[in-house]
Amino acid sequence: MISLVAVHGIGEVSPGDEVADLVLQAVELEDYDVLVVTQKVVSKAEGRLVPVDPDDASARRDLILSESVRVLREREGMLITETRHGFVCANAGVDFSNVGTGTAALLPVDPDRSARRIRDAVQARTGLRVAVVVSDTFGRTWRNGLTDVAIGCAGIAAVVDLRGTLDASGRELAVTQVCVVDELAAAAELVKGKASGVPAVVIRGVERSWFRESSVRGEVVRAHGGDLFR
Repeated sequence: MISLVAVHGIGEVSPGDEVADLVLQAVELEDYDVLVVTQKVVSKAEGRLVPVDPDDASARRDLILSESVRVLREREGMLITETRHGFVCANAGVDFSNVGTGTAALLPVDPDRSARRIRDAVQARTGLRVAVVVSDTFGRTWRNGLTDVAIGCAGIAAVVDLRGTLDASGRELAVTQVCVVDELAAAAELVKGKASGVPAVVIRGVERSWFRESSVRGEVVRAHGGDLFR
């Protein structure tokens, strides 16, 4: 049975803070826990904060473009861009919420590396085998509403490949690959909420065979050669 535990009491995060220490001060972890941490916490700890006038549309646009490798669509001040990580999202993930006025938070330079750093620090301090998912909120093409997805992971399969296994009727699955890190990120959001001040969630009861080395960049981001839309 899977359970989700909201991590309260972390408080405001500043550049230079060690996310693993903040989490361990707030919650007691167990073997095979999956720790889901919001991108905002990671970006703040890594100093990915830049000054920008929120009323200066041109400055905002220039900042978004500096974090993008290409613009796919632009309408009424909203840009859909591809980031250096390969993510396609609104405004290159540049976020003006839950940061000080006149400040924007950028995505981590390498979210998979960020996840590994937190995972390694937790394991070094506790001896526990844990996994870490860094999550962010994205929209979805042709679907209304937002959901959390994984932008980085460590110690957990990003994608579980079920090809070659049998379905409930005994038919062999030919194309089924499940993005479990996105599912874990979305499940954690049900506990975190958008305005509750809960920046991390512990998920317990995850299938232990999923615990392995992986990355969002390597397994989730679709290569351009296999993309029918860009």
